[in-house]
Amino acid sequence: MFLKCRKVVWALLIGTVSAGTVTYSIPASVPTSATPLDVAPVGISFEFFTFPSYFLNVSATNQCLKNFETLTGVWPPIRIGGTTQDRATYDPSTSAYVVYSVAAPTDAPASLTFGQSFMSLASTYAGNVVLGLNRAHDNISNTIAAAKVATAKMSNLRAIELGNEPEYYLTDDQPIATESGTWTPAIDAASQDNWDILVGSALSKTNIIQAGNSNSAPPTWGAAELIATENDTVQSYVYDYAHHNYPGGTISSLMSHSDISSNLAIFNDDIAAAATTGKDYVLGETNSVSGGGASTVSPLFGAALWTLDYSVLASSLGIKRTYFHHGTIGACYYCFWGRYDMGAPYYGAYVATAFMAGAAAVVELDDGSTDYAAYVVFDGAGSPLRVLLVNSDYYSSGTRGSETFVLGGLGGAASVKSKRLTAASANSRVDQGGNPTFGGQTFANETCVIGGTETFESTAVSGGTGSFVVGASEALLVYLQ
Repeated sequence: MFLKCRKVVWALLIGTVSAGTVTYSIPASVPTSATPLDVAPVGISFEFFTFPSYFLNVSATNQCLKNFETLTGVWPPIRIGGTTQDRATYDPSTSAYVVYSVAAPTDAPASLTFGQSFMSLASTYAGNVVLGLNRAHDNISNTIAAAKVATAKMSNLRAIELGNEPEYYLTDDQPIATESGTWTPAIDAASQDNWDILVGSALSKTNIIQAGNSNSAPPTWGAAELIATENDTVQSYVYDYAHHNYPGGTISSLMSHSDISSNLAIFNDDIAAAATTGKDYVLGETNSVSGGGASTVSPLFGAALWTLDYSVLASSLGIKRTYFHHGTIGACYYCFWGRYDMGAPYYGAYVATAFMAGAAAVVELDDGSTDYAAYVVFDGAGSPLRVLLVNSDYYSSGTRGSETFVLGGLGGAASVKSKRLTAASANSRVDQGGNPTFGGQTFANETCVIGGTETFESTAVSGGTGSFVVGASEALLVYLQ
């Protein structure tokens, strides 16, 4: 219903567009086409073999997650999985979290084992957890054994993934594909359907599988294609459908609002297909550039603006949760935090969380065709709560341009307050001294503790209308209540 009504909403909400100025009217109450929000739509994905180290050896992890919880009242959802989940074998006899050998600390293991303590550690997290297990090795008894431990130990278990990015199984010489000599979306779908039933029935649990988990752009390997193969029995075991996404590109193309809109539009049919089953659709693993990111893109402030705009637009399209992947510690350009330095993208995720926190629904005000994004969220009573404005014009040096967002429908207040997300340029990097700020505040390296004095800006409102200037490569969060 949302997708069918979206053009009507745009026609009602978009006003004049001219050089340097865009105009929108804030609805007085939530439109019927608004998209309901999850209580915590911004999540974190941890590469399987690195999960214990993130929680035991990286001091920033708990605080960075806690910062989100402070905003929303719930801990952000996490997913544990990735390429190494399909290299991992459950070993009930080991007391170690994970066992593997690598030539260098920044290498990912070609094979590994994990024990019950892995699930015990995951059980201590205060938020919901999606756990990825191995399907590629075609050892269903081993996977079921691990799943039984997970369901027994983890009261916070949201769902189990059965395999990661199966479209690569044949090229990766994974047994489940090589044993048959071929591997297609249809063969994979049959495998998934069978495993969903076998694992779900072994656990005596319905609504337990996060299905899909492919990376190739839909429709091939997508949820709609998978759902078409499922019967009612299979769907009874599915909790939600997931896809992966790494847009890539240059920093200017990555952060471009119109490019973000085009990228996310490829999921519309899958979102709609999931809705017909009554199940959620999520981005179970995503980030800027695949393979740990790119040094010229992923750690830059422009990637923070991408993270912000991408998270909110995904939510407005009906993607329930978005899990940003964190890979090998010490070799991860797109990571939000590490042992020593914060990553600029964390700021974008934090502002996205701040914008959607406590809100019941979200609407995109713009049509996705320009560099300028505008969103509004509504509270549970249906009143507008906050507005997010993003200027994704790429700024590197020289005179910084700006865009004026004229907002009507601001009510009878004499002024409204806002907080600005900014940095010296789109190319700023925290590890090179280029800290972003949100409302004048920063997150400390190593600890993720918020520092600095919180600073609000005030904008005059006359006749229910106010003008907000947002610089190139900046965003503004406007508080209406």
